[in-house]
Amino acid sequence: MPEPPETAPPSGTGLDEDLAAPKWRFFDEELVRTSLWAKLTHMPALTTAAMGWAWRANRSDLLTALVASSVAALLAAVSLSSVTLVLDALLTEGPITDRVRAALPAVAVVAGVAALSGTVRMVSDLALARMGPQIERLIEMELFSLTTRANLVAFDAEAWADAMYRARDRGLYEVPRMVTACLEGLAGLVGMLSLAGVLAVLHPILLPLLVVSVVPTGWAAMRAARMEYQTQRELSTGRRRRWILGDRMASRDSAAELRSYTMRESLLADYGELADKERDSMLSVAWRQTRIRALGGVAGGVASALTYSTLGLLLVAGLMPLSAVGTAVLALQRAQGQMQRLLHSLNQVYESGLYFSDFEEYRALARAELPPAPTAPAPQELERLEVRKATFTYPTGEEPALKGVSMRVEAGETIALVGANGSGKSTLARLLAGLYTPQEGSVTWNGDDFAALGPAVRDRISVIIQDHTRWPMTARRNVTMAQDCDVTRLGEAARLSGTDEVVAGLPRGWDTLLDTTFASGVNLSGGQWQRLAGARGFYRVADLLIADEPTAALDARAEARFFETIRTHAERTGAAVVLITHRMASVRMADRVYVLEHGEVIEEGTHETLMSTHGRYRELYTLQADAYTDPASRS
Repeated sequence: MPEPPETAPPSGTGLDEDLAAPKWRFFDEELVRTSLWAKLTHMPALTTAAMGWAWRANRSDLLTALVASSVAALLAAVSLSSVTLVLDALLTEGPITDRVRAALPAVAVVAGVAALSGTVRMVSDLALARMGPQIERLIEMELFSLTTRANLVAFDAEAWADAMYRARDRGLYEVPRMVTACLEGLAGLVGMLSLAGVLAVLHPILLPLLVVSVVPTGWAAMRAARMEYQTQRELSTGRRRRWILGDRMASRDSAAELRSYTMRESLLADYGELADKERDSMLSVAWRQTRIRALGGVAGGVASALTYSTLGLLLVAGLMPLSAVGTAVLALQRAQGQMQRLLHSLNQVYESGLYFSDFEEYRALARAELPPAPTAPAPQELERLEVRKATFTYPTGEEPALKGVSMRVEAGETIALVGANGSGKSTLARLLAGLYTPQEGSVTWNGDDFAALGPAVRDRISVIIQDHTRWPMTARRNVTMAQDCDVTRLGEAARLSGTDEVVAGLPRGWDTLLDTTFASGVNLSGGQWQRLAGARGFYRVADLLIADEPTAALDARAEARFFETIRTHAERTGAAVVLITHRMASVRMADRVYVLEHGEVIEEGTHETLMSTHGRYRELYTLQADAYTDPASRS
């Protein structure tokens, strides 16, 4: 029977390059080549870490599972000892009725032990089943507690992104498996020792026979498991890509473009190529596993023949009674099963431990990115916000995004930030919102540094951004961004932003779920979503409103209304406004305009002042104004 060939992708497809192992799979080679001894030496530390989380999740369930699994393993040895008594009674001389009657007490013991063992195992399984969800919840809450508190700039770092992906992808879900594997491994070890004790009582020579009988089976099981594990790891990237392609071929979001560009045949070919590679790899590993298991079976047969021959010699020589030989055969058979379970548990503990260490690594990174405790009193109503010679560089950037920028925002003012794409406007807005901290210089609120005020300063700032999040929540929650709701403020925010018109057309009004992946959910257009994002900004009671390209998806009429609304909102609430937009006609109302280029403020002043200086602002404004002017009127 020939081994299935590996199927190579057609030349020029780039499939092998596309499916190269990503960075987060750097444990794969270590898992494949790590020896059994290395796994044994790592077990104590891994077990302690996992058990620590289980203890915090529910110590009662942990202790119950620990005691119950150990007791169940010990009862197996008691059951074997009772079998010897049964065989002794049945194999003695005399009428069969007398022998059966003599064996009944031992049979009752065997039955009772079996019933008790089953009950104890059921208790252990229940405790383990209860612990899994509790551990996952505890660790998930820990993860998201860190992701939601960490400084925003951390999300721009490659190392952070990789660590968070690994922690969330596998790390946090491996702990329950690891705890289960630890307890099963402990039970297997207790079972092996108890069986060894039974064999030692029957005859000392049976202990080496135990080793001889379980080694071939254990070796074959470990080799076969390692082969499958390695293959699964090699296929994981291809499987992930195949899943993504399948999702795109069946998704509503991509259905229109798939048909517009007639992508069906190409996508099916890509999907089939990936599926063929996975099929051929699994056929290949199945064939190799069969050969290993066959070799282990042959070696196990030889070992079994040696074992039973030794037992026969002991029986013939009168060194062991027939009942003890029967018990020994049962013990050796059970030991082989225990060894397989023990090796499987050991592999699971080590594998899960490596992924669990990803979670621990991410926790360390995240704790280093948590904002320090505030050292200044809670911020009061805004009088003056000032940026002083701020320089900011992204973790992956070679050049600063902002270079020595200085600006100010007075209470009640409207400030506009203008400039080309990449000039640093949005980065500066994030500094003003307290989301980024400059590496040099400072940002102050009424003279207090943002770093000293801590996250509390964000409670006084409202933000409207172009790339807003479309939360899978109701329309109401997408505006209030909280569970509670001030109906008066909600109505006013909806009226100012035009969201009231959007909600009026929804089937359940404010209670409509805005996510089509759920049965009752609906979808909104880009402009409708932009209105909801505007309502978020207006709903919040804040001293400062930052609007970053708030009208990119709005039509001309809605855009004009929105900018007028911002002015009305500022006048009514007394809030300061920082406006970032490419619509130059909309910045004329600003009290002051800052023009940025390559991360520096190159001009500042009122619209009239900047238009009179014939600088970059005038150039940008004139270019846009000319685009709306009839060419005939310019000639």
